[in-house]
Amino acid sequence: MKILHLDTNHKLLLNQLNDLDFENHEDYTSNKEEIEAKISNYDGLVIRSRFTIDKQFLDAATNLKFIGRVGAGLENIDCDYAEKKGVYLISAPEGNRNAVGEHTLGMLLSLFNKLNKADREVREGKWLREDNRGIELDGRTVGLIGYGNMGKAFAKKLKGFDVEVLCYDIKANVGDENAAQVSLKEFQERVDVVSLHTPQTPLTLNMVNSEFIKEFKKPFWLLNTARGKSVVTADLVEALKSGKVLGAGLDVLEYEKKSFESLFSQDMPEAFQFLIQAENVILSPHVAGWTVESKLKLAQTIVDKIKAKFC
Repeated sequence: MKILHLDTNHKLLLNQLNDLDFENHEDYTSNKEEIEAKISNYDGLVIRSRFTIDKQFLDAATNLKFIGRVGAGLENIDCDYAEKKGVYLISAPEGNRNAVGEHTLGMLLSLFNKLNKADREVREGKWLREDNRGIELDGRTVGLIGYGNMGKAFAKKLKGFDVEVLCYDIKANVGDENAAQVSLKEFQERVDVVSLHTPQTPLTLNMVNSEFIKEFKKPFWLLNTARGKSVVTADLVEALKSGKVLGAGLDVLEYEKKSFESLFSQDMPEAFQFLIQAENVILSPHVAGWTVESKLKLAQTIVDKIKAKFC
């Protein structure tokens, strides 16, 4: 079987697939049209998020047997059409779930303790102790929307704290010893912190908007290490201004390009300009699952799944 690799990954991916007698080709520079012109020569495709695998691409991939996405989400692939064409889809949420759990916890503790603000002020020669008095996580209720690999990883990290952890998910019976599953209504009545761990689907696009936010009984903190387009940034900014949202940790943004490799190319929207100035907002460039360790684990997961299916 011949496999085409469209993004660079950990070297073990190529090394182990070579050891399994797959023929591996790399192309990290050709555009989508150039890849489409030769994709019929390949049985397998390994990508991260370089471009969208749509109906036109899949129609050109006449011999394709699988697509391996070195990451958790498959939203850049027309999954329904791929499965209709008999293409086996592989993702690797197991590979970076621990990294996402740790990053989410880090963002939450940084927000509660004003670490980004305090760090910046000390570097400027300011020593404002009272102004940087933090709050504690213990005694609060943390709510997770989406309780799959990423949600479960974050809930596990919270076990060392004296907190109540709730989860809301469209799937029934996903709660466990680390998080009690509740209805959306109960979730919105009880939580102090909302953390998103959902894939990008029609149900989650623009999910966190003004209407959604106003249903919460208490002001809350928002964390998003999932997908940027789940949050309407302008509505979040209004909630931050009003105090309905007390602070936000955002690893992903509504404005990201589909490749996740860069932000918008046009002028910065007004809402984003507010975020970058706000002292109660922490931003990172879609790196929650982007650790040294997860790079290796993501690659290994893809190899293991290809091996299990095709060897």
